Amino acid sequence: MKNTIMQGRVVGKVALVTGGADGIGAAIANLLSREGARVVIADINETAGKETAARINADFMKLDVSDEESWKSVSNEIQKHFGGLHILVNNAGIMGKGVQDPENITLADWQLVHKVNLDSVFLGCKYAIKLMKEKGGSIINMSSRSGIVGVPSESAYASTKAAIRNHTKSVALYCAQQGYHIRCNSVHPASILTAMWKNLLGTGENYAENLKKFAKDIPMKRFGTAEEVAYAVLYLASDESSYTTGSELSVDGGILAGSATSPSKEPQK
Repeated sequence: MKNTIMQGRVVGKVALVTGGADGIGAAIANLLSREGARVVIADINETAGKETAARINADFMKLDVSDEESWKSVSNEIQKHFGGLHILVNNAGIMGKGVQDPENITLADWQLVHKVNLDSVFLGCKYAIKLMKEKGGSIINMSSRSGIVGVPSESAYASTKAAIRNHTKSVALYCAQQGYHIRCNSVHPASILTAMWKNLLGTGENYAENLKKFAKDIPMKRFGTAEEVAYAVLYLASDESSYTTGSELSVDGGILAGSATSPSKEPQK
């Protein structure tokens, strides 16, 4: 995708991107940096996080998004070094392992997915509000198509993404009620060609065949890219979306508009 947008849409802003070491998170961090933000990549993977940060001229802070003490530490560092925060992208998340259907998933697996995917967003919003409430800011929470429709084979993942969608609206209304000038919105990707998908599609001729097979039910007949999700985040992070809060932005090639595609066991972002 060609970058036809004028540079500088988030100049002077400090942005924290969780799960920014690779995939969609890295694409978001890269685009925000290119558009002028001082970006902090927060990830539990210290090696990959530092490599990505060095490549895109960003900072790195180790963060376990499911741990409140880790959030406190990173928040204190951001306040100390940058004087506050303007943009938070709650992107970190996992699909979970093992059987995930409602009948057979274990309580431990259910709780793990909720801890990483949902507790992280709760904690991120909580500490971002404290950092942003004096000067204002934008919180972007990464949900999914799976937060709007059910996914029988990934029940825990879908549950977390639905909760993220709703919590986003609660945070948006709370901040508006308090007069904090903090906006909070959710992004809902689907069928984005990330490493998760690439691993499922195989290699060589199988890759091309499977890519075509899975894309045929997407209204736009192709997968999306991580950078296309990043541009949606950039809009919500920038002052261009100053009257947008509590909303949900789908980046799904038209799937949620009424495609025949039904939820399956494959990853949705």
